[in-house]
Amino acid sequence: MKNANLIYILPNLFTASSIFVGVISIVEASKENFVLASWLILLALIFDGLDGRIARMTNTTSQFGVEFDSLADIISFGIAPAMLLYFYVGDEFGRFGILTSALYVIFGAIRLARFNISTAKTDPNVFIGLPIPTAAIFVSMWILLFHKYTLEAYSIILLFLALGVAILMVSNFRYPSFKKVQLDKPMVFKTLIILTISFQQKALLSSYWVMSFMDLCAHYEHSVLEKLKLKNNCYLFAFSVYFLKITGEHYEKYHKYIYYFYTR
Repeated sequence: MKNANLIYILPNLFTASSIFVGVISIVEASKENFVLASWLILLALIFDGLDGRIARMTNTTSQFGVEFDSLADIISFGIAPAMLLYFYVGDEFGRFGILTSALYVIFGAIRLARFNISTAKTDPNVFIGLPIPTAAIFVSMWILLFHKYTLEAYSIILLFLALGVAILMVSNFRYPSFKKVQLDKPMVFKTLIILTISFQQKALLSSYWVMSFMDLCAHYEHSVLEKLKLKNNCYLFAFSVYFLKITGEHYEKYHKYIYYFYTR
């Protein structure tokens, strides 16, 4: 009975990790470490994606978990990106910067509240309004882009872009949901192992941040992809290779071992 209760803690640990990373992102943004703050929001997205899947895999879904996840989202994908935006560019534009950051959080909260009360009434395969994690990713990636190419002179554009995604969150546009994609349990745990190894590399924030399926297919023939059960496991495989690739120097050395690991 005790073990059964402990298993309920597992998905909530990932939710708590998402909150923790979001708070650290705010702290780093206040110290003007904007690149690290942006990547921490992306890391929070990984924790946010894993908590629900692990809860469904272990049959530990609960109303508490749903509410906890919603509160975590407003911190990691609402407040954290808004503060990152304000510290990066908003404070230069006075009240307009404050207003944009505030509206982003307010509209994000409205989006989450609407989602919570309409989940049972809407098609589970679509989202109404841009999901707040997606909006946070847009803001983070835009800031990384502006920082890398020194586009600070055009930084006011960021405020209008953030205002745009804030409006999309409370819009009635429909977006596809990927929550129904089924992933094999062994593949998920193998992916977690690969991610843990990857995050230990010091070059995690290096230049390689895109791994396309064209690149994947360049290394592996179609017959190999079939062995990976293309529908689900190949996505996890590609995700793992992507995280190893952004560590730079270890990619060419270890990507074949990852393939062997996934096809056992």
